[in-house]
Amino acid sequence: MEGKESKKRNKFLLRTKEDGDLNQYWYSLNTIDAMVKEVMENAKVCAFLSTPSVYFSLPKKSELRTNSKVFDLDKRFKKDPGFVEYDFNKPDEIPKEIHGKFDYVVIDPPFITEEVLTLYAKAAKLLLQEEGKILISTLVENAAIVKKLYGGMPCKFQPSIPKLVYQYNFYTNYEASALKETNPEIAG
Repeated sequence: MEGKESKKRNKFLLRTKEDGDLNQYWYSLNTIDAMVKEVMENAKVCAFLSTPSVYFSLPKKSELRTNSKVFDLDKRFKKDPGFVEYDFNKPDEIPKEIHGKFDYVVIDPPFITEEVLTLYAKAAKLLLQEEGKILISTLVENAAIVKKLYGGMPCKFQPSIPKLVYQYNFYTNYEASALKETNPEIAG
């Protein structure tokens, strides 16, 4: 997988450095590709909460990219038409005109406490349509909290986050399609 990964280029990963002050850690290319596939198979209009690496890896001219929004505090992304300035501490400040407009939400909180996960759950509830789907990334140890707040169950595919020492899981509130196989970067 490493050979294939080195041949493939991801403009976002090549051009965008992680910002430690914002607690940013990008997923590996293989993980981003799996997430993009999962979202593209299950969404028409997606809210990417603190997940710019996934949003900016969608095909630029795709209907999904055009219809979706990236919610982030990092102002480096503000020139993108899908950018929504977002402070996870203030979910009530999400513009009312986009409440209930998304059929899918991807969440990668910068912090892993129950308080932060609860704030993201509030944002997801505001943004999602009825029966909306959620993909969230957090620590394995947060499984019970994710189930309580999001109805999320762990996926077999675990993300690779090269500069992070903890192992995360993906959780969805539906049966995942592209995330049901083991990630070869993590296996073993």
